[in-house]
Amino acid sequence: MKKILIKNAKIVNEGIVKDGEVYIEDDIIKEVADIISVKSHDVQVIDAEGQYLLPGVIDDQVHFREPGLTHKEDIASGSRAAVAGGITSFIEMPNTNPQTTTIELLEEKFATAKESSVANYSFMFGGTNDNLEEIKKINPKNTAALKLFLGSSTGNMLVDDEKTLEEIFKHSPVLIAVHCEDEQTIKDNLAKHKEEFGDDIPMVYHPKIRSEEACYLSSSKAVKLAKKTGARLHVFHLSTAKELSLFDGKKPLKDKKITAEVCIHHLWFNNSDYEQKGTRIKWNPAVKTEKDQKALFKALLEDKLDVIATDHAPHTKEEKDQVYTKAPSGGPLVQHALPAMLEFYHQDKITLPKIVEKMCHNPAILFQIEKRGYIKEGYKADLVLVDLNAPWTVQKDNILYKCGWSPFEKTTFKSRITHTFVNGKLVYKNFKVLEVKNAERLMFDR
Repeated sequence: MKKILIKNAKIVNEGIVKDGEVYIEDDIIKEVADIISVKSHDVQVIDAEGQYLLPGVIDDQVHFREPGLTHKEDIASGSRAAVAGGITSFIEMPNTNPQTTTIELLEEKFATAKESSVANYSFMFGGTNDNLEEIKKINPKNTAALKLFLGSSTGNMLVDDEKTLEEIFKHSPVLIAVHCEDEQTIKDNLAKHKEEFGDDIPMVYHPKIRSEEACYLSSSKAVKLAKKTGARLHVFHLSTAKELSLFDGKKPLKDKKITAEVCIHHLWFNNSDYEQKGTRIKWNPAVKTEKDQKALFKALLEDKLDVIATDHAPHTKEEKDQVYTKAPSGGPLVQHALPAMLEFYHQDKITLPKIVEKMCHNPAILFQIEKRGYIKEGYKADLVLVDLNAPWTVQKDNILYKCGWSPFEKTTFKSRITHTFVNGKLVYKNFKVLEVKNAERLMFDR
């Protein structure tokens, strides 16, 4: 039996920060107390020396590109970058090659992750215009959710048949997570800008092409359909102030039928950054105005936005450095998401308990993940130690993404992740991922 005692930590959990200690046996948190005395001689003691102990981050939206697109990333490389960023569990998207639109292909992904992932894992099943019968076969106990693209952002997975969409909303056995952008609005905007600029459209027009109106038309339609059918709906990566009117900040998360999230890049960047960053910050939905950015942060603090995620979606430098119409949208984020949020803490924009609520507790509540997301006795020992006063700069030699670049390159963060534990095993320490595979498939209390 592996035993670990983490001493002298500042524990951030369930709305408070307090000095305390955590005792782990195998994969389980056995005791959380102010001071723990363990008589056994075979206990590994880790002295946190006043560092902050957080639950492992649960990222509900990543693209690890396996199978079919592994020149950009794979589950092994993506999960290694994730644990370096304090992310101990991830939920991956279905727009791989082939797309995850049958139960057989879904289980193949789980088999791959079992062999190669350093972080706990689950996958979303992909909905299309013609796989309703497969959707009905999803097992709610062992599959995270159903993913629908209501705008063909990434791959040929656009669900645009109105009747089919309503049937999916009526019959999905799991939460429905949606990417909301109106396809026709985007096509019309793109055609207008191509007429003026050809393929080399300046990046500053990206939020005009994938516009506020495109987002609102689609998200409002999804919310209306969820209310009509009673479906459990989660709207991914909100990017506009206008959409926030669709969501409620007053109910507890466990009582909400319609929820939403924001991604790191929509909190960190705005359209003034396109001049310097170019296609490196080309995402769908687009990074929009400073007004939108501020409204999203305010809505996060007011609980209209329930979760912070990454939408980690790497592409190679060569792919990103093409002209506007050919450069794909998306960027790598898992390694730097928690450090970025901790930077907002240093700027007095958000508290540590709020960061933990939105990145650890709430994904566990929202997806009903069993025994994770909290520092509690009886829960899985997914834990992260953070030194809030250990500045470091993002540079090529410490980037772990397979694509080899980051939109945060040359950014200096004040906080550093020093230790990451997955199911009670130390998998990352001081800039080094340890060759320990202790990950598990996420299970759901449904």
